[in-house]
Amino acid sequence: MFDDKKLWRDRAGRRVKDLSRYLRYIFNGHLVIVLLFLIGTAAFYYQKWIETLPANFPAEAILAVILSLFLTYSPVYNFLLDADKVFLIAVEEKLNGYFLRSGTVSLVFQGYILLMVFAVLMPMYAHASSSGFSLFLPFLIALLVVKVWNIVVKWRILYFVQQSVQRWDMLVRYFINFTFTFLLLKQADFIILLVIGIVMLLYFQYFYVRTKKMGLKWDVLIDQEEKRMASFYRLANMFTDVPNIKDTVRRRKYLDLFLSRIKFSQDQTYMYLFSRAFLRSSDYLGLFIRLTVIGSLAIYFISFGLGQIVLGLLFLYLTGFQLLPLMNHHQNKLWTDLYPVTDQMKQKAFHSLLMIILSVEAVIFALLISIKGEFAVALLCLLAGLLFNWLFVYVYSKKRLKG
Repeated sequence: MFDDKKLWRDRAGRRVKDLSRYLRYIFNGHLVIVLLFLIGTAAFYYQKWIETLPANFPAEAILAVILSLFLTYSPVYNFLLDADKVFLIAVEEKLNGYFLRSGTVSLVFQGYILLMVFAVLMPMYAHASSSGFSLFLPFLIALLVVKVWNIVVKWRILYFVQQSVQRWDMLVRYFINFTFTFLLLKQADFIILLVIGIVMLLYFQYFYVRTKKMGLKWDVLIDQEEKRMASFYRLANMFTDVPNIKDTVRRRKYLDLFLSRIKFSQDQTYMYLFSRAFLRSSDYLGLFIRLTVIGSLAIYFISFGLGQIVLGLLFLYLTGFQLLPLMNHHQNKLWTDLYPVTDQMKQKAFHSLLMIILSVEAVIFALLISIKGEFAVALLCLLAGLLFNWLFVYVYSKKRLKG
């Protein structure tokens, strides 16, 4: 006899075990130390920035914009597998409890994230509002209720296969979330908030009635679940080998000008392969861009020289550490074994490319400091960055990749 409770426990347990195994590699000792330093530094300057805010600072609008993003994005983690579209479709009517548990887990996880975001933003609101932190708990409860509404509406929207319906739903829900959150933070009259709540209920009722006689769209549910897990596996793959991961590449023809500078010679074979993988893979190039942008913003708004240099070195480390898997990017491709290229050439090419990438990032950091007029600090940051890059590439990475 089919037992949806046992199925859900098995699926959820297997997923938790899978995630915890890779999270141990992601949050290793080095990364935890770096993250703690970054969080501490960010908290210090965040508090200093809050103290400079004027009395008319639009804290409510800023909080509403940010919180509405976290409210609107409300996926349901269903733990479905590709084979379920064949084997579970026959018992679809018996899966209500299964999906209810999935929705509850989704609410707990996303509610925790919402709590963290709201806790970070609350000092900004408390500074601009006369009520301070006294309304934190009532506001949080109201936001969690809105989060429940977003999750149940999102679930009903998944009964549609049309992408246009899902896009319009995201826009409408974001507008409703923003309106409610802004008026809530403005401490609007309860009647006004109640009217918005009634609109939310009518919105859900409309889609509930329309989808009541529809069947589950198994392809949509499974595809979204696979995309979410693929994103996590790509992140984990930067720290350890993840079997059966699907690479995502883009042509990016406009970046070919960098590849045209590589000489057509035997010793440059892997330089070309690694460079092309770096430029075409969303994992490596996207990672480099994100860390460079975040690091640049952090360095630009740090006022003292030592902090800028330390932050620059930290982001160089984060970038270099997470680019190390590029060395083994082609390890599962048999055709590379046919190349008449020695392993020493491969290692040399990788280290040269990694040095170039980190040096570009170091130059960007130094240029941003020089824009502020701190030329001596910019020069020190550049020299320290280049020295760190050399030690990281030719000492640290060699030992780590060999181990």
